[in-house]
Amino acid sequence: MAARMELVAGDRAAIATALAAGDPDALDDRRRFPAHLSLGGGLDPTWLDLFSEACRSVGGSSEPDDFLDARRELDESIAQKEATAPEGGDGPTVELVDPAWVAAVARVPRTDVDRVAGRWIDLLDEEIGPIGREDKPWIRGLAADLVAFARAAAAAPDVVFAWSL
Repeated sequence: MAARMELVAGDRAAIATALAAGDPDALDDRRRFPAHLSLGGGLDPTWLDLFSEACRSVGGSSEPDDFLDARRELDESIAQKEATAPEGGDGPTVELVDPAWVAAVARVPRTDVDRVAGRWIDLLDEEIGPIGREDKPWIRGLAADLVAFARAAAAAPDVVFAWSL
């Protein structure tokens, strides 16, 4: 399985089934899944911790928690559905995202998204080194996509983070 990261909102069992089927297009069916955001395979999950920090910094709040702290493993019965990839390889790791993290990101005001993106870029610069000029628009877009995802996902019963490296 190729490296990938996905945020998907909907029923956790339906998400696990779609992931196990290996059909990424199914995740874009808004009748089944109210929100889906593919983060690709090149993003380091710690970047989402820095995104959370940027949201806290700009908003002057203690929320959202770091993304690492906002995830927990699915229960055993659901995890079994996603355990095997269609080609017989390992399936993605599937974790639940705390609804409080989703709600806190959804509350980022539209007027603050650019400031959050700028702060996120600053934090990434400090953590991994200078961000190339060509990557900054992508990161700004991703910040807006994360907030839009959270808004669309806020009413969903579950939000799942699926990843494989």
